[in-house]
Amino acid sequence: MRRRSAVPAAAAALVLAACAVTHFQTPKLSVADVQVMSGEIWQQRLRVRMHVQNPNERALPVKSIQYTLEVQGQPFAEGESLQPFVVPALGEADFDMNVTTNAAGALMGLISQYGGSGVVDYRLVGKVSLSEGWLRSIPFDERGKFKLR
Repeated sequence: MRRRSAVPAAAAALVLAACAVTHFQTPKLSVADVQVMSGEIWQQRLRVRMHVQNPNERALPVKSIQYTLEVQGQPFAEGESLQPFVVPALGEADFDMNVTTNAAGALMGLISQYGGSGVVDYRLVGKVSLSEGWLRSIPFDERGKFKLR
């Protein structure tokens, strides 16, 4: 009888150990910079520089990042970064994304309201897809401010 109860207990211990090994804390993503690359009345091209902080004691092998960006509470852009990169354990990394948005009114409103010198609120929602490990994606929902220039 004891032998039967020991098998499930050992299996549970192995599962818990595997979960502890593969558990990633959510990385902290923030918008570091936004530059208007070109703009027409109906479409704008922006370069968004993202900053990632890895709170884990393991490197974070990023395969891609899918995101939705809200600016001043309004939907602004969405997309996916497909260039893989690695954020070192307990480290940081920056990467650029080219974003095309059709939010002509929102962009023009931001430029006229802040004149390129003010601070703008944003919300970034999405998921980080990993290239290896048992855990294949980590959701995120970040808020912050950036300077539009």
